[in-house]
Amino acid sequence: MKIKVKRYTVPLVGEKNTFFKEKSTKAALAKFIVNTNKFSMGKWCAKFEEAFAILQGRKHCVLFNSGGSANLALIQALQNLGRLKKGDAIGFSALTWSTNVMPILQLGFEAIPIDCRKETLNVDADCAIKHLETHKCKAFFVTNVLGLTGDLDKLKKLCQKKSITLIEDNCESLGTELPAGKAGNFGTASTFSFFVAHHLSTIEGGMVATDDHELMEMLKIVRANGWDRNLHPDRQSHWRAKHGIASDFHAHYAFYDLGYNLRPTEITGFLGHHQLPHLEKSIARREKIFHKIQKTVRDNSHFIPLEHGHIKRVSSFALPFIVKTPKLRNIYLKKFEAAGVETRPIIAGNMIRQPFFKKYSSKKHELPETDMLHHCGFYCGNNPDYTDAQIAIIIACIK
Repeated sequence: MKIKVKRYTVPLVGEKNTFFKEKSTKAALAKFIVNTNKFSMGKWCAKFEEAFAILQGRKHCVLFNSGGSANLALIQALQNLGRLKKGDAIGFSALTWSTNVMPILQLGFEAIPIDCRKETLNVDADCAIKHLETHKCKAFFVTNVLGLTGDLDKLKKLCQKKSITLIEDNCESLGTELPAGKAGNFGTASTFSFFVAHHLSTIEGGMVATDDHELMEMLKIVRANGWDRNLHPDRQSHWRAKHGIASDFHAHYAFYDLGYNLRPTEITGFLGHHQLPHLEKSIARREKIFHKIQKTVRDNSHFIPLEHGHIKRVSSFALPFIVKTPKLRNIYLKKFEAAGVETRPIIAGNMIRQPFFKKYSSKKHELPETDMLHHCGFYCGNNPDYTDAQIAIIIACIK
């Protein structure tokens, strides 16, 4: 099959602009930098946390310097609270990003990959139950992939029934909604990324959202080296009394549990707060592009159509494609390249094939569906600033 495609660069998500509403955001950022007297974490970070919690429909949000840091802090906080203990088995979506799995290994847990369905790119409850029970997992870190999800409502009920702590990586699915609620609101906590390629950009940045007050407090301790300095004064008094620290002098450098310096800057907080009003328009545009591309996918028998009928709203991070054979993928990758359209693997492919995982985990796992995604999947960017001409180029590549 040959098709002539005009060369017209369609960048990967985020490479065209750093921000949605780029010009006005840069102008506002420049004004902020000139006029502010503080760049370390302060009032703008707090404003962004409060506004994001309202948007997401969660009681608490804790801002970090990256989405990867948010993942690390969340696992560490659960360990600090004694909800997870070193050596526990933690399940994770096999199709995911490296910084979802690395904290599991770094903190001394056993990492158990869970197979993902090729039609949804995600783990569903029926597949999860086999792995979670076999390995006696104490937690499950599910990834909501590229704006899509599995049956999160069923996964939540399954984990509650089995006393498994469910946490969500929602870094790629901010704004996705199921009939039962927003992606990112099904687990005990969820993480978000605000890197330049994501729905909302603060250049670098991440967030943990939760309704759990105790977890929120520990996340703030973990974020700031184990200090209490970002806690409410009443809670500072609690921690100081608990550990017998009577003087304010020593309280300045008292460290209560394991932590890191994962604090964001005021630039992160300002940009996040400034970008929030534009998020709805950005998501709406991304969803419209996604459905337009999927319509063409369904008309081409080389592709496996994605199932998303269980999702009320798809907040599309990127445009994923699954073809039926590795040979077909090579053909389509060349077509995209000829048209100037950048492509990438589906996230990092099957995570157990990554060099670091093979180094630190020796167990064998059969993941046929994720392997299929590894060998036959790819994606290109979805950007709310795409023109009709750029969308037409992508459509021409998959016809």
